[in-house]
Amino acid sequence: MGPDEAVLAFLEARRSPPLRSLAAPGPSAEDLARMLAIAARVPDHGRLVPWRFIVIEGDARRAAGERLDRLYAEQNPGLDPAKADMWTLYLMRAPTVVVVVSRADSAAKVPEWNQQLSAGAAGMALTMAAAAMGFASQWLLKWPVRDPDAAALLGIGRDERAAGMFHIGRPSLIAPDRPRPAPESVVTRWSPDEA
Repeated sequence: MGPDEAVLAFLEARRSPPLRSLAAPGPSAEDLARMLAIAARVPDHGRLVPWRFIVIEGDARRAAGERLDRLYAEQNPGLDPAKADMWTLYLMRAPTVVVVVSRADSAAKVPEWNQQLSAGAAGMALTMAAAAMGFASQWLLKWPVRDPDAAALLGIGRDERAAGMFHIGRPSLIAPDRPRPAPESVVTRWSPDEA
């Protein structure tokens, strides 16, 4: 079996669109279920399933955003009134938001780092599945999932960490590609003569 040029071209063209360019309609329930099933097919040493998904869509986006805005205002006295609804606007930009949550088990034989990498792989698989289904996604890791109190509002436990928020929608524009590193600038080859 030779190379699958269509798949390779798809992978070579992957890029992240601006968050503001993600338009409705978002994925249907069936589309999203398929994306998440694909995202769950990642390397997972020990079969620990060290990740899970939180879906925020529809009216839940506004409700979550309003709660986050209240918390943010409490944490930032004197907040500029123009920023009073910034997290609501943030969550409303894409029709669907999926939070990939890392839930590494510190008691497992598998190192926590391996488990966390599996959560990152689930995020990348979700990104690629969305693109393969005609959607676009933006992977972000902002205050709502970095702050423990904000993360708790979204259902992230104290012993969990977000791998990211994945904003999914229809691409309303094709973003220009950014410069990518040349392979020779990021690849080295180990040699026994240099060890």
